[in-house]
Amino acid sequence: MLRSLSVKYSPLLKRIRSGGRALSTQPTSSSLGCLPTTDSPVVSKLAFFNSVTGDGSKIPSYRVLDGLGIPIEGAEVPEISEQFARRLYENMQLLPTLDNILYNVQRQGKISFYMTSHGEEAAVIGSAAALADDDEVLAQYREVGVLLWRGFTLDRVMAQCFGNHEDSGKGRQMPVHFGSKQHHFHTISSPLATQLPQAAGVGYALKRDAERRSKNVACVFFGEGAASEGDFHAGMLLASTLPSPTLFLARNNGFAISTPSSQQFYGDSLSARGPGYGVDTVRVDGNDVLAVMSAVKEGRRRCLEGGRAVLVEIMTYRVGHHSTSDDSFAYRGRQEVEDRKKIDNPITRFRLFMESRGWWNKTEEEELKSRLKQDVLTAFKRAETLKKPDLTELFSDVYAEESWNIREQREELAGLLEKYGQVWEPWRNELKIFRDEGKKLSD
Repeated sequence: MLRSLSVKYSPLLKRIRSGGRALSTQPTSSSLGCLPTTDSPVVSKLAFFNSVTGDGSKIPSYRVLDGLGIPIEGAEVPEISEQFARRLYENMQLLPTLDNILYNVQRQGKISFYMTSHGEEAAVIGSAAALADDDEVLAQYREVGVLLWRGFTLDRVMAQCFGNHEDSGKGRQMPVHFGSKQHHFHTISSPLATQLPQAAGVGYALKRDAERRSKNVACVFFGEGAASEGDFHAGMLLASTLPSPTLFLARNNGFAISTPSSQQFYGDSLSARGPGYGVDTVRVDGNDVLAVMSAVKEGRRRCLEGGRAVLVEIMTYRVGHHSTSDDSFAYRGRQEVEDRKKIDNPITRFRLFMESRGWWNKTEEEELKSRLKQDVLTAFKRAETLKKPDLTELFSDVYAEESWNIREQREELAGLLEKYGQVWEPWRNELKIFRDEGKKLSD
């Protein structure tokens, strides 16, 4: 039986797009009730819909500053101090400085792999600035800026990329797969999108923790390519049906490696998916650091107050190649990239804003770039002189206690090293890069 009640019809049910014409779905009576067990109002006319805005228009993108760093009409500029603005800008400038040097280091064969954040500096630093330092972060690949914002040092960045004995991961991860328990930054995993359902689980764990349920969120970064994986839907479904303070930050940079976003989905990008899971959603200009910071800050507040998931789609552009294994000019024009670097540069936009406030000038710009380059080079030169972890670390931490098969493998390697380690030149040379030179294996 239908239950009768007065219904206020949403714009979505009043209009649809059909062959370019708007068709009304306004029922002849306002008392047709709702379907049993739902709040879906009954209407008398057949109508399909294909938009979450109600009138078929695209979901809007929130912005504070235009391309020249000028607040747009009606925008509320966040109240930030000059000191805080300088911190934002210095961290944004640090990313391309670090990226340029380590990209070239990889090309020299000194590290095996690297991924840059070119063009996405505002998306990463703006998000980092809006989070609490003890919020749990599950990142994808380009979020080293979050760690740097939280105090992760350049020496530790280099240690991870070189896999030397100062690396907390003991040299076991490929470069840019950072992790730091101290900084609440879960170790990055190569398989695409695995961090999404994991984040929903972390958020649920936080909700069950009496000391953290109203204090912290689980924040997960991912690209629009990862959102094409089943794990995206699993994570969103889990975080919405078992409500948890999980903040989904989608960096929509236009490309899933070589596949442009236009070939990844037909609908209105990722923001259109949020309401389908009952999740508060916003789309933001990812090249506007103040807009990103405001959107993520508000998303975090909603996560904590409602104890539910929130989706923020951050619209940006991947200026760099996907990785050092990619040549993006094979699938996009060089001029397209150069134009985006000039016309919509997130660092330039914020610098112009700071200059308009009298917070920055040309001299400070030159001094900052020089200092950052020297800092990165100093850390790099130090890291390449450090040895790899002890060879015994190859077998530690696999299980809580060493299992019989791990012990057999360790003993087998120890025997081979004892027999050939000092007589076969390739092994003799290779052992010198380890801090213990393999000697501890025979202890």
